Amino acid sequence: MLDIDGTTWAVTIGLIVVLLAADLLIAALRPHRVGFGEAAAWSVFYVLVAVAFGIWFAGAHGGDFGAQYFAGYIVEKSLSVDNLFVFVIIMTTFAVPEEHQHKVLTFGIVLALIMRAIFIAVGATLLSLFSFMFLIFGLLLLYTAIQLFRHRNEDPDVENNVIVKTARRVLPISEEYVGGRLTARVDGRKVVTPLFVVLVAIGGVDLLFALDSIPAVFGVTSEAYIVFTANAFALLGLRALFFLVKGLLDRLVYLSAGLAIILAFIGVKLILHWGHVDIHKNIPEVSTPVSLGVIIGILAIVVIASLLKTRNDPTAKAHAGSLRGHSSADTSSE
Repeated sequence: MLDIDGTTWAVTIGLIVVLLAADLLIAALRPHRVGFGEAAAWSVFYVLVAVAFGIWFAGAHGGDFGAQYFAGYIVEKSLSVDNLFVFVIIMTTFAVPEEHQHKVLTFGIVLALIMRAIFIAVGATLLSLFSFMFLIFGLLLLYTAIQLFRHRNEDPDVENNVIVKTARRVLPISEEYVGGRLTARVDGRKVVTPLFVVLVAIGGVDLLFALDSIPAVFGVTSEAYIVFTANAFALLGLRALFFLVKGLLDRLVYLSAGLAIILAFIGVKLILHWGHVDIHKNIPEVSTPVSLGVIIGILAIVVIASLLKTRNDPTAKAHAGSLRGHSSADTSSE
């Protein structure tokens, strides 16, 4: 059992808040198109911060907890790449100017962190009170994996998202982005800008991803502190990663299938853990090193296979995957 005192929690949250504040200030004070070099530098910085934290954490609390952190971080990082697909779709759908994309992503990450913190607190409480929640989380991940695999060649229908449709129906929305502001006064009337609707869309997507990613990381560790930090450090690098790899996302044609396999694997791991605890001690469990190896192996195979596929077939295009089909989806197979 990991024992994290209040001071450690406070310092950790303070570090995350400082990093987020820096991102917000950069976006607010200097709106600009983020180039490859800047995105690469920020991406390396956030990865180094996450790795440095993991090294400190392993040294302070033991190698097993350190391995759980890195496994959780890799799971969340891989799932966050699928987030990027959806972010690209949202940015394209709403024609967000490049100089405002930095701000949208940073606010989206803030919303994601808040929702994940809530889900982590609820999930940790449920797991501590009811061991059968491991079974529930496992079944949820298996269902998600099946749906994602079934609709792996589709993209989410952003315009028909219930949250976006409601916002369009009940709010007065301007035609222009009005300098990147969320609200403005047009012809004497107070309105929200399309940027506000984009934030609503990203918030709705973040909510759906939190429902899947939190049970997934609880599959590699039951420690709330590790779940929170793995999520936080994976999300902090998401903004820079978006600008770094958005031109390469179309080439990861097997990513959704790979993520579906990872979610299914973690779902089975959770169910086995529930069986080991509640049914019989002879039911095997999957260790953290094995989980880490399987996840890294699947991701490596997905990336290599995707690059080979697109090199041999330049017309092949990746999709974010969807948890439900829609009539306009292109359901052709790769």
